[in-house]
Amino acid sequence: MQSYWKFLLGLVLLIVLGVIAFNQVPTMKTTSEFESFLAQHEAQVSSLTKEESLAYVKATVSGNEADYQKVSELSLAVDKIYANKEDFQKLKAWKESNRIKDPLLKRQLDLLYLDYLGNQIDEKKLEEMINLQTRIEQKFNTYRVEVDGKKLTDNEVLEILKTSTDNQELERVWKASKIIGELVAPDLLILVKLRNEAARELGFDNFHQMQLSLSEQDPEEIEALFDELDELTRDAFARYKQEMDILLAQRYKIAPEDLRPWHYQNPFFQQAPQLYDVNLDQFYADQDPVELIRQYYAGLGMPVDDLISRSDLYEKPGKYQHAYCIDIDREGDTRVVASIKPNALGLYTLLHEFGHAAYFKYSDSDMPWRLRYPAHTFTTEAVAILFQDMQSNSVWIHEMTGTSEVAAQRIREACQRQTVVNALVLSRWIQVMYRFEKSLYENPDQDINKLWWDLVEKYQMLKRPEGRDQADWASKIHITSYPAYYHNYLLGNLLACQLKHYIDTEVLKSDSPAYIGQTEVGDYLREKVFKPGLRYHWNEMIEKATGEKLTPKYHAEQYVGS
Repeated sequence: MQSYWKFLLGLVLLIVLGVIAFNQVPTMKTTSEFESFLAQHEAQVSSLTKEESLAYVKATVSGNEADYQKVSELSLAVDKIYANKEDFQKLKAWKESNRIKDPLLKRQLDLLYLDYLGNQIDEKKLEEMINLQTRIEQKFNTYRVEVDGKKLTDNEVLEILKTSTDNQELERVWKASKIIGELVAPDLLILVKLRNEAARELGFDNFHQMQLSLSEQDPEEIEALFDELDELTRDAFARYKQEMDILLAQRYKIAPEDLRPWHYQNPFFQQAPQLYDVNLDQFYADQDPVELIRQYYAGLGMPVDDLISRSDLYEKPGKYQHAYCIDIDREGDTRVVASIKPNALGLYTLLHEFGHAAYFKYSDSDMPWRLRYPAHTFTTEAVAILFQDMQSNSVWIHEMTGTSEVAAQRIREACQRQTVVNALVLSRWIQVMYRFEKSLYENPDQDINKLWWDLVEKYQMLKRPEGRDQADWASKIHITSYPAYYHNYLLGNLLACQLKHYIDTEVLKSDSPAYIGQTEVGDYLREKVFKPGLRYHWNEMIEKATGEKLTPKYHAEQYVGS
């Protein structure tokens, strides 16, 4: 009898093992098939995206039509890979089978699926969208504001808006800076509708909803977060705005109620006017901003010398007038393209862009190629934002430029207040951009010009110019080139405050305002923020790095409570 039960137990065990083995066979086969697909895909796409990135740098530096056409062709070639419907069905089947168990492989499958999903649209429509976007971008990049017969660069426009006290000149320059909006608006509205058609084909309500979903963001959660931030910042912003208007009215010798958008020293009021008696340019007049960047990031334990050597940082005729950082190949070739002047704004730009660059450079080279990228676009924005305001930090100015401690201390309080105003102004401006794009894609047939000014009045508390009915919204290049992206700047601000809180309380265990020479900061960022790359969902990475998921409380603590 005992031998019988042993036999029966052995038989059961064999059956169980057989079932397990039987189930493992399809799992192993699925894993093997996906690994083979992944290797072939990466060999193709990594080479092509590198070529595309190099072409984009060349085009934005030269401004030549032929160079932009090359970018358009390469971009279309990349998108066609992701538009492959047969490959998408394979990815969908692998994903739905739930047989990919290895965490890194599963993560790559999830990301690939989203990348392909966003491109499962009609090939002809895809080509039309890319060509139309490229045509609009070229108009932006080659357009120059013209006032009184003189062509002005964007830097010159900003300089006039910042320094002139001639109300008529300010109005002329501001209005001239918006003409590009009228030139591109017809094409841009066509592009918006094409994007919406593509999104609906994929099962989304509109393009804005699709973009958030494809970047692993829940549209409802993002809207709730923006509503919360509106509540947190509205009253504080109103107080500072009232103080701002009094000071600006005195500057321009007009009544506060007569202030108009051209009086706020920026074409979009996305940066605060210089309210306090601090001329930051005086501290950088004899400084090389590139050398300051080199020294500062080296002191953090994150040298960027090689990145600087490959970058193109100063103004040139026909060159892209804004700034960006690009990871060429996920193999270490990262570059910054900018059009700076050797002043405080130029340094601010470089501090920001080389924050991006450090993130790209110090990602884990041992990670799979697809995961060798920031956890999200806004997490790299957070690092850039963490460092950008050092140019107005009195400790940074003293230690990095050799300015006397007495002179630096004289500007300390004013700089701190200016930083708070800057943060609040930016927060309210991004409210406009986020809500405008959301509404634009929900209903592109509404009165878009009116929508823009309604939001500007509500969130930025600016008065629209009397009788103005121009496409001022279309003069913001991000609506063309980086659609449904701008909200990430605000999420980046939230995370920057959260990172600063963690660094100060847990890494350095002290409030260190400038981080000069503190390699512990670089060590922390490399290990906890940069190296994980795309291994985790962005909120999981943030929780692992700071002990909490993304929260607005440290932004409120740092700015609203100041």
